[in-house]
Amino acid sequence: MRGGQGTTRAPVLQFTNCRILRGGALLREDLWVREGRILDPEKLFFDERRVADEQRDCGGCILAPGFIDVQINGGFGVDFSKTTENVGSGVALVAQRILSHGVTSFCPTLVTSPPEIYHKVLPQIPVKSGGPHGAGVLGVHLEGPFISQEKRGAHPEAHLRSFEARAFHDVLATYGPLDNVRIVTLAPELGRSHEVIQALTAQGICVSLGHSVADLQAAEEAVQSGATFITHLFNAMLPFHHRDPGIVGLLTSDRLPPGRCIFYGMIADGIHTNPAALRIAYRAHPQGLVLVTDAVPALGLGNGRHTLGQQDVEVDGLTAYVAGPQFPRAWPLCSQGTKTLCGSIAPMDVCVRHFLQATGCSVEAALEAASLHPAQLLGLEKSKGSLDFGADAGEAPRRRDPAKGWVRAQTLWCLMTPSESRPPTSPVSWCGRRRKPGYNQGLRLERMPGPSWTLTWRAVGGAGLQRASWDPPSRWALPEPQVTLEAVTWINVQPAGLTLSLGVACRAAYPGLH
Repeated sequence: MRGGQGTTRAPVLQFTNCRILRGGALLREDLWVREGRILDPEKLFFDERRVADEQRDCGGCILAPGFIDVQINGGFGVDFSKTTENVGSGVALVAQRILSHGVTSFCPTLVTSPPEIYHKVLPQIPVKSGGPHGAGVLGVHLEGPFISQEKRGAHPEAHLRSFEARAFHDVLATYGPLDNVRIVTLAPELGRSHEVIQALTAQGICVSLGHSVADLQAAEEAVQSGATFITHLFNAMLPFHHRDPGIVGLLTSDRLPPGRCIFYGMIADGIHTNPAALRIAYRAHPQGLVLVTDAVPALGLGNGRHTLGQQDVEVDGLTAYVAGPQFPRAWPLCSQGTKTLCGSIAPMDVCVRHFLQATGCSVEAALEAASLHPAQLLGLEKSKGSLDFGADAGEAPRRRDPAKGWVRAQTLWCLMTPSESRPPTSPVSWCGRRRKPGYNQGLRLERMPGPSWTLTWRAVGGAGLQRASWDPPSRWALPEPQVTLEAVTWINVQPAGLTLSLGVACRAAYPGLH
């Protein structure tokens, strides 16, 4: 059956016993991959007379498109808005680290900076394909400096600019060449903004509206000029008002160009947007919702003082604020920070899980909000954001270790995990009941004698339980566990201070943790 004349001999990989996200549904089908492309098995068999060279049993797991993060300011100590001797190495580090959170493509984001920063940094962040080395770079997202002073948020006031004098020429003078730019966030109420929007879109650059005090009419006119995206909806814009809903009103506006879909970013980290606001936006315009992290360089580093471009940032728990002036330790009463949020420290997989729980949407909808929708925003839906025949598959997923799932290139294995901010400090146990009758589940987390933790979950009842694994959130900073895996079923337990999205019968021992 193998090999016809002239047929490529590149190996064909077949993933079996899986559910794949295709066409908005989870289908129990096999996935066929060759040289980074998803294959039509019928054409493979009947036209090429080929079968798989290798099969991998996924154990009933979900195979979904890689996540696409179109707004990420850095992470793991790397600040995209800082000049270094080798900007590319910092981008490569972030690209490698975010793979473990399901992100396989991203837009490195620069916040408001002086022109010399743009001129030095932008040429060093070219578009780059993803693979085992890390997520692909789709182009840079420039957030600022052409934004509102009133709604600047964490952006430094001293470096804000306008383009009223020479319109698009002011943009070029600020940024320099735009070859590596994919998205520009600007405030549409600025003078001559429509000329700038038209010039940017003519170069294939996505224009996003944000950090703005624009009313609905100004926002609609910006969309008519070519804008297609809203930067972190609800944040850094006028609040919704029933007489003038502002930029938020674009979600249900009837004055958009025919056939135009407006997309909007949402930071679903549990901090930036109340769950009720998430539900309102999702139910008003589900097909336009794009999950973004807006992650800052402190992602993965924990509490303390960090940077974001020209600003200092103070991270406390799950929240990052613009830091106040730093005084000597002898003056503790003078060390006052701010309450201005400045990005998130939640990775994309955490945002997907929180969005799923907060909105009550389907797993399919949550996954597409982080994959298909950003691909559609950037016009890449033919190759990314889906598992359709011919789409990118990147390198074949590989099992990295027993405690972590399939993560590699465009295709990944997706599993919902807890979002507790830190390990427990004392023995606790909770139990709850799923809405579906016949399902009981409990959770027990306990400190074992000696330097180790044991986490035990139980999911009982129902048929068709699947093999699965569990990885504690990276911000717990736990050593590599010794994990025993059993079964999983979807549940929803909400004890005070802890939110779970699944039940896993597993025991994870952490030797050496004091």
